[in-house]
Amino acid sequence: MELGIHFIDFLPGDPANLAPTLAATAKTAEDIGATMFTLADHFFQMEGVGQAQDPFLEGYTSLGFLAGQTTSITLALLVTGVTYRHPGVLAKTVTTLDVLSQGRSTFGIGAAWYEREHVALGVPYPPVSERFEMLEETLQICRQMWGDDDGPFNGKHFQLAETICEPKPIRRPPILIGGGGEKKTLRMVAQYADVWNSTDSEPDVLKHKIEVLARHCENVGRDVAEIRKTVGLFADPFDDVDGYLKTLECYAELGIEMINTGPVPGTPDPAGFVQRFGDELMPRLSGIG
Repeated sequence: MELGIHFIDFLPGDPANLAPTLAATAKTAEDIGATMFTLADHFFQMEGVGQAQDPFLEGYTSLGFLAGQTTSITLALLVTGVTYRHPGVLAKTVTTLDVLSQGRSTFGIGAAWYEREHVALGVPYPPVSERFEMLEETLQICRQMWGDDDGPFNGKHFQLAETICEPKPIRRPPILIGGGGEKKTLRMVAQYADVWNSTDSEPDVLKHKIEVLARHCENVGRDVAEIRKTVGLFADPFDDVDGYLKTLECYAELGIEMINTGPVPGTPDPAGFVQRFGDELMPRLSGIG
């Protein structure tokens, strides 16, 4: 079982502390052997984590900063909100991250959900059905821009006269789609994704979602085993280490390859949390699966 560290709480306090804290946490994640370091794609703190007025840094700028602070860990947003950036600009942004990180980017994307920050900042927030249409066109545009076709793209929501993207990524960023909607999200995972991150962490629910994903894969002529399966698990691992690891064993039996976890919101020392995870859980985590 592999580990992804998801950093979502930038902690109130002196803004001058944000960069060193973020860098230290990412470097520690790399040092303990984590596979991926991720940030959320928001402009306000999520209200389930803290207050909208709490500090929150823009995601791709932050990942670019971390590209220069780390050497081996994969960097991604978990996940990019499709509404926030025009897809042509988004493809260029992810390409830039990939080139500057020497091929360490993953392209996480979803349909976006945080209505408050859209309304507050003047970002259009279409109905969910339109956001999923935008998501599919964005996936198509990014794949075209990272391929050999630099011609036009004409979709319902987006029209590009040219899809030039130079330089190309060092490697095509793996596409990660997050979410568990059975009709739309998992169908797009089957059709477009290299990685699926489930937001459902209960083993019984996960088992059902994987069965639904397998049916979608069959419909598009794809082997579900080709899709790397990950899950977000944000319970405090130190509350019940044995129970936590037992849950991971259940995940491994379902074919889950990586968990995404991170410093519990409000943790005053995020890097220390990650180091403790490395000291106390990583030796046992590596033996699962």
